[in-house]
Amino acid sequence: MRRAFDVISAAVGLVVLSPLFAVIALVIKLENDGPVFYSQPRMGKDFRKFRLLKFRSMVPDADRAGGALTGPADGRITRAGKFLRAFKLDELPQLINLLKGDMRLVGPRPELERFVEMFRPQYALILRERPGLTDPASLVYRQEDRILGPGNVEAQYVTRILPRKLELSLEYQQHRTFLSDLGIIFRTVFGLPWVPRDPSPIPRDTPPDLSTKA
Repeated sequence: MRRAFDVISAAVGLVVLSPLFAVIALVIKLENDGPVFYSQPRMGKDFRKFRLLKFRSMVPDADRAGGALTGPADGRITRAGKFLRAFKLDELPQLINLLKGDMRLVGPRPELERFVEMFRPQYALILRERPGLTDPASLVYRQEDRILGPGNVEAQYVTRILPRKLELSLEYQQHRTFLSDLGIIFRTVFGLPWVPRDPSPIPRDTPPDLSTKA
C-alpha cells in the first residue's frame, strides 16, 4: 500500500508541479550556463547506490571546489540556489527518484557512501528499507546549515548532526505507521516542526575517521 501511495503521489506531483519545474529550470539557466539538474551518488536500500536528483543550487562543479557539504554563507551557492534551498524547492526532482523506486516518501534521507561507512551498524538497520524524501530527522534539522559554524563543516556534521539524525530515524522506524507517515508528509509540506521525545543531541567524545574515502 505504501509503494502504491508513493508512486501515485510522485506521478501526480510531477504533473501538477511541471509548470513550477519549468520556471525553476529557466531561472537556473538564466543565472549561469550550467546544467539544470544536479545528481550525486547516494546509498540506497541494502547499500545499493543510486543517483539522487536535485535542482542545481550551486555553481557548476562546486563539489570539486569545496566538498559535498555546504556551510554558512557558502560562496558556491547561487542567488537562485539560496531561494530554492530556503523553501526546499531544490529537492523536488527527487519525485523522479521516488517514481523509479530509489526512494519513498517517508524515510531517512539518503547519505553519501563516505558517511554511511562511518555509521555502518546504524545504516545496516536503516537501509533495510528505501531512504525517503522526509522523516522526523529532516523536520528537526530542516535548517541544519544554520547549526553549522565556521571551520570544518564535515567534522561538525558527523559529530553534531548525523548521529542525532540516525537516532531519530531509527526510533521512528520502530513505531511508524501509514497514518504517522501521512503526518510527517503534512508537516513537511506546511513547514511544521517535529518535537522529538528526547530533544538533546548525542554526545560524541571521539569524531569518526574523516579520512575514509567515498
